[in-house]
Amino acid sequence: MLTKDLLRVSRRGGGYQPRFTAREDRPLAARVFGVYEAHAGEQRAALAEALTDVEREADSFKLVRGFAKLLERDARFETRAPLPPERARTAAFEAAESADVVDDESRERALAAAAERLGAVPDDVERSLYADRAERQVLAAFEPRWDPTDLLAQYDLSLAQTALFDATEVRVDAGDVRRLVAAAKRLGLLYEVRPTDDGRGRELVLTGPDALFRRTRRYGTSFARLLRTVAASADWSLTATIDDRGTERTLRLDDGDVAVPDVDPVTEPGYDSGVEADFAARFEALGLDWTLVREPAPLDAGDRLMIPDFAFDYQPAGASEPRERVFFEVMGFWTPEYVEKKLAQVDAVDERLVVAVDESLGVGEDLAARGSRVVTYRDHVRVKDVVDVLREYEAGLVADADLPDELRPDADVTTIAAVAAAHGVSERAVEERPFPAHERVGRTLVQPAVLDDLRARVEPGMSFAEAETVLDDAGVDDASAVLSRLGLRVAWEGLSGGTVERKSGE
Repeated sequence: MLTKDLLRVSRRGGGYQPRFTAREDRPLAARVFGVYEAHAGEQRAALAEALTDVEREADSFKLVRGFAKLLERDARFETRAPLPPERARTAAFEAAESADVVDDESRERALAAAAERLGAVPDDVERSLYADRAERQVLAAFEPRWDPTDLLAQYDLSLAQTALFDATEVRVDAGDVRRLVAAAKRLGLLYEVRPTDDGRGRELVLTGPDALFRRTRRYGTSFARLLRTVAASADWSLTATIDDRGTERTLRLDDGDVAVPDVDPVTEPGYDSGVEADFAARFEALGLDWTLVREPAPLDAGDRLMIPDFAFDYQPAGASEPRERVFFEVMGFWTPEYVEKKLAQVDAVDERLVVAVDESLGVGEDLAARGSRVVTYRDHVRVKDVVDVLREYEAGLVADADLPDELRPDADVTTIAAVAAAHGVSERAVEERPFPAHERVGRTLVQPAVLDDLRARVEPGMSFAEAETVLDDAGVDDASAVLSRLGLRVAWEGLSGGTVERKSGE
């Protein structure tokens, strides 16, 4: 992006069109390029003077300064001085106070005194005094990422981004709307997805910074950054409404105006807010049968599309694929108008949807009245509140799983987890059913005959290792729970192991 003072636009016919470069501008770009290359090792002041000469000869000084602004990002300046400038100034100023500097001769005496204190020569002190000022810094390296032709393309993109700083609404028609929505959300932009005017596709509609309570530079910058993602599309068009110092103008762009090779779109995984990132980290640490999915497929919301922040896929242990999906939307601090649009979308979505709503919005009861599953939050979403809602859905899924009223596993010894996997349900669903032919010992299910056999074979005085072997032969993994059921315990003897003995009172 460029700074606003370098913006070049045409307002002809009430429009607001950036004045993009043409092939004829390449020699000028090459000349600015050459100025930087020729001034390697020289002070910034000399570089600036040479650029000023180019500006005087060019048709547009803003174009020259725009090229220079972009190239300066690849220029590295550094302070070069015999002495640290701050030390040199301190010593020189203290010497000047003592010498009462009023003319060149007294100045030379002060520099000599400062040099003696620093163990240097007067010339080194003088050269170091202001070497850290910007204009005296030296161009140490210039490693451009573009050639002059690419510089023109990068300038056009930056110019278009700068023109979007004052947009109040932007409409983007591109093939991959979902990718654009993902970028818009990560940039903190307010958006909705609508049908295009011809009804053949969808367009992304972004509300600009002027629609907020007050314009912020941070929001305007994020708005412009989205253009990098838009420009990565093969076929796109953009229409923006611009607030040009109180006058409303229209900006139109398409892939013929801005098309940059190796565009760096904003598509890396990330979170729209700290609230979402915090929730995701804490939820995934629970290890539930529900898997968190970022930015799932869009949902139809009437004549709009809605892309929730998350989805929860229900996949019990042993199930080959998810059995159900529940969507999750986090409603943060939005404008009242944007909240109304979101509420309308919630009404139109015919899917399982949970909504976490910031208490400050005051719409929790409204959402609940609409039949939505709602959890409220302040500062962070409480994971337990969301899990409780998912448990309710899970209970409904269990009811639909056609589990028999009684469960009778074929194996003499099995586990709750194994039975749940066999039926493709959660362990919680299995726990709610009786097992007439088995006794539940911890998370293990054991037929009474097996317990009787173990009671006869595992005796007090056996080493724990021997008892474990007997239990293992019977298919029991949870030795501690089964031994306790048999009225036994292990008396541990440090690192040497333990001995089975009867529990007190048995």
